[in-house]
Amino acid sequence: MRLSKTLVAALAAAVAFASLPGGASAQDKELVYLTPGLDLPFWRYLSKGIESVAVESGYQYQALDSRNSAQTQRQNAQDAIARGVDGIIISPTDSSTAPGVLELAEEAGIPVVIADIGTNSGNYVSFIISDNYDGAYGTGQALAAAMKEKGWEDGSVGLVTISQARKNGQARTAGFRDALKEAGIENEAGLQQMQSYTTDETFRFTQDMLTANPDMRAMFIQTDQPAIGAIRAIRAARRDGEVLVAAFDGIPEFVELIQSGQIVASGMQQPYLMGVRSGEAMIEHLDGGTPEKEILVPILVVTSENIEELLPEVRETVFANEID
Repeated sequence: MRLSKTLVAALAAAVAFASLPGGASAQDKELVYLTPGLDLPFWRYLSKGIESVAVESGYQYQALDSRNSAQTQRQNAQDAIARGVDGIIISPTDSSTAPGVLELAEEAGIPVVIADIGTNSGNYVSFIISDNYDGAYGTGQALAAAMKEKGWEDGSVGLVTISQARKNGQARTAGFRDALKEAGIENEAGLQQMQSYTTDETFRFTQDMLTANPDMRAMFIQTDQPAIGAIRAIRAARRDGEVLVAAFDGIPEFVELIQSGQIVASGMQQPYLMGVRSGEAMIEHLDGGTPEKEILVPILVVTSENIEELLPEVRETVFANEID
């Protein structure tokens, strides 16, 4: 059967319309997540949260790993913009690198939601952030109480932090220090900032602190996997039982470590929930709504005393249901 000229013209017009930015079919809609590094569980869990909302809303989804490199992050942003994605969600490598991506996206007319870390400037749809100060403050309180219980309040405390160029890193350090200061614990064994965010890096930092500070009685490690490196270094120095460890964020391995007291407390952000909130904010904007400019997600301060009570919530919102 031959198609009429009118029908052929109509079909051609429909195909041409679908190729336009505003006329893409549902299968062509896409969200992209720019993440500092998928080697860290936190960012993988956050990515899963975004993906769950994107897929449910009919969008294709891709996470692009910046590998903690500002240059790679910018290239990933340029690639996403060149593809004409509908929206970008970014967890920047640090707050100073975010404005460049925001500027590129704004020039292309692509909305951006910031998931954690923050930006020094620029326009964005919404910023999803944990209460890092309060979470670190609560973790510091728990560590100070454990030190006092052992009579170690005169000992020093070492900090292994995320980048202090990140607004969330600044908030964690300030909250933790304030809690210890209020408890009368003011001796600090130094501060080391992570660059590779690996267990081996924190292992070396911890070794150096233990050697330089024989009076060190506690440590605060500001993210998940690196805390395992600190525990390994304390064991290697035969100081286990003599140096307390407080952590931040959470991975499945933390459950047993907290239950056994090897980790005194961990201020667990809820990355899966943060991802869900980030995806929801983007979809609300794309649907013509106006999400809140800042969405605050609470932090769970998990200790050996409350872990059994909090574990069902932790499994879902922190570990993205990766453990039974």
